[in-house]
Amino acid sequence: MPNTTNPTTAGGKKIVFTGGSGKAGRHVIPYLLDQGHKVLNLDLVPFPDPDADVFTLKTDLTDSGQVFNALTTHFNMTGYESGPVPQAPDVVIHFAAYARNMLVPDSECFQANVRSTYNVIEAACKLGVKKILIASSETTYGVCFAQGDADYHSFPLEEDYDVDPEDSYALSKICGEKTARTFARRFGVDIYAFRIGNVIEPHEYARDFPGFVSQPETRKRNAWSYIDARDLGQICDLAIRKSGLGFQVFNATNDTITVKGGTRDFLERVCPGTKFTREMGEFEAPLSNRKIREVLGFKDVHDWRKYVDV
Repeated sequence: MPNTTNPTTAGGKKIVFTGGSGKAGRHVIPYLLDQGHKVLNLDLVPFPDPDADVFTLKTDLTDSGQVFNALTTHFNMTGYESGPVPQAPDVVIHFAAYARNMLVPDSECFQANVRSTYNVIEAACKLGVKKILIASSETTYGVCFAQGDADYHSFPLEEDYDVDPEDSYALSKICGEKTARTFARRFGVDIYAFRIGNVIEPHEYARDFPGFVSQPETRKRNAWSYIDARDLGQICDLAIRKSGLGFQVFNATNDTITVKGGTRDFLERVCPGTKFTREMGEFEAPLSNRKIREVLGFKDVHDWRKYVDV
C-alpha cells in the first residue's frame, strides 16, 4: 500500500497556480500563503490584491512552450539575486479556464479548456512534478447547463456517478479528468481532480443567499450546493499534504444543502422521480463532500447558516 500521509513537518511547498486571479484563486492563494507555501500565479491578468505576496506571470496556457517555460521560472524578480537557477515546482494547481459557457463560442471554450489542461498536466509530469491538482466542475453531473429542466439520475451526487453532460464546458472538464487519469497512470504521480461546486465569495452571502433560500428552484442547476472560496483553499492545502492516492476525483463542496429544511424531505418533494442510493445526512448537500471529509479530512468552516438568517 502507498503511503497516504504527508507530514506537515516538510514545510511549505513551491506551487505554480494557474488562473489565480479568478474568483476562486483570489481566495485560495491567500489561504495557501498563510499555510507557508510559496505561489507563482500564471494568468492573463494581474492578481487582484496588490499587497499579496504573489507574482503573476502572464502566460497563454494553450501554448505548450509557454507552459513548459512557466513551470521552470523564478517565482519573482528576487530569484535573480539569490538562490539556484529555476527548477520545476513541488505542486501544480490548475484552475485556469473559461469559467462557463457563453463567454466565447462553444468550440473555443472546449478546445481552450482541453488544450490548456493537457499542456499543464503534460509539462508538470515530464518535469517531474509529483502532485497536480486540477479544477473539474459540478457541471459534469449533467444538469447545470442542460437544455431546459433536467433531472439528476440519483442522490447524492458522488464521484462514481455516471456523468453525462450535454454542453461543451462540462465536456471539457470530463476530458480534463480523463487526461489527468491517463498521465497519473503513465507517470505514477498524484493528480486529484476537484469537481468544484458553485463558488461563493464572502460578500455573496448577504447579497445572494436570501434569494437562494427563498427561491430554491433557482438552485437546482447547482444541486442546492456550494463551496466557500476560502474552504476551497483548505481543500487544496489538504490535498497537497495527502500523497500516494494516484488519480482521484473529489467533489469540492461545503457540508450543507442551501434550503431551509432537511435534505431528504426537500429532494423528495422537488425531485419525486429521483432515487436515493444511500441514506443522507439531515442537511447533507446533494453534491456530497463525504469523500473529501473521509479521505482528506476536510472540516467545513464557512457554513452558510453562519452568515444568513433562516
